[in-house]
Amino acid sequence: MDFISDRSRNQRRFRTFNVIDDFNREALGIDIAVSLPTGRITRYLDKLAKYHGYPRKIRVDNGPKFTGNTFTNWAKTHGINIDYFKPVSPYQIGLIERFNRSYRTEVLDLYLFNNLGKK
Repeated sequence: MDFISDRSRNQRRFRTFNVIDDFNREALGIDIAVSLPTGRITRYLDKLAKYHGYPRKIRVDNGPKFTGNTFTNWAKTHGINIDYFKPVSPYQIGLIERFNRSYRTEVLDLYLFNNLGKK
């Protein structure tokens, strides 16, 4: 799981929360919003779990969204082990970094987003 930041056509900043299954090399979901607080992230992961089930392990960086009580308690409640990778070891997260690069060049850089509203 990782985040990407970008800007809409009117220069409003937004973030995407990308969830990848390392084993199957599959993008499970992408949540896009101006603000992605931890509560929203855990609700989104619950939504994904309805289709894919809860994982045994989640690999994330040690940023504040993933080290705080909200996220760690959520993971503990669902029996999920959190595997924090070292920020100086990009080889540990090669798949998500590759996905993020492709997502940026093939989606975010190719399209102008006027707003984040639903149609």
